[in-house]
Amino acid sequence: MTKYRIIQGDCNEVLDRLPRAATIFADPPDGINLGYDKFRDRWADDHTYAAWLAAQTLRWVESADTTWVSYNAKHDVLYKHALVESVLERYPEIEIKPFVQVFTFGQYRAEDCANNHRPLVRLRWPDAPLFPNAIKVPSWRELNGDRRAKKGGRVPGDVWDFPRVTGNSKQRREWHPTQLNELLVERAIKLTTPEDGRVIDLFSGTGTTLRVCKRLGIACQAVELSGNYCRRIARENEIGLWKLSKGRIIRVGANHAS
Repeated sequence: MTKYRIIQGDCNEVLDRLPRAATIFADPPDGINLGYDKFRDRWADDHTYAAWLAAQTLRWVESADTTWVSYNAKHDVLYKHALVESVLERYPEIEIKPFVQVFTFGQYRAEDCANNHRPLVRLRWPDAPLFPNAIKVPSWRELNGDRRAKKGGRVPGDVWDFPRVTGNSKQRREWHPTQLNELLVERAIKLTTPEDGRVIDLFSGTGTTLRVCKRLGIACQAVELSGNYCRRIARENEIGLWKLSKGRIIRVGANHAS
């Protein structure tokens, strides 16, 4: 199988045709009526969105050792409640661990406290490996010259401080409404993926996870519904464009399938 691919198609239809992965990373539509290219991000109500996302998550955990889901804080309570009803009732052995991305510069709101965080949840099978040494960061003692500091840093906690990717960020691709910080995605992938493992990115968007995996040398199969987004990702990363057609994943413009 080609090490890096961007595949145009419905995420679950493509997932059915991919081998099991070490890590799935999912950054699905936010459920707040954003203007994506091909996906209609409109929902009857918040309960409907949370139930949809929980049902999708149940499907995803069956295809990877560990699944990460990043989602809008608006849906945090309803989504976690739905996860218990869907995932844990089916697979009580799965560990669900909440994480939080925090950022200093959230959207300003004069009438109330603004949202300065984004939830991230990790769903992990009991035998799925972790690689905490791969994500160590300098401790406060190291940074401040304390002799008691242990060399090599410390494993960070479950609150991760990474800024939002806004218009003035060098990471920003203006042709997509939302984008995660590459360092956030990198930390998640390094924590749960061996060097010879495989990552599946179910909502590729601007290709953030694919870029990170290429930088780390980890195989990645990226999936995206929009042909426009797929073409941009393929050009930027200098990789082939693939498409789900009649139940097969084929390379666009070539008689090659996998």
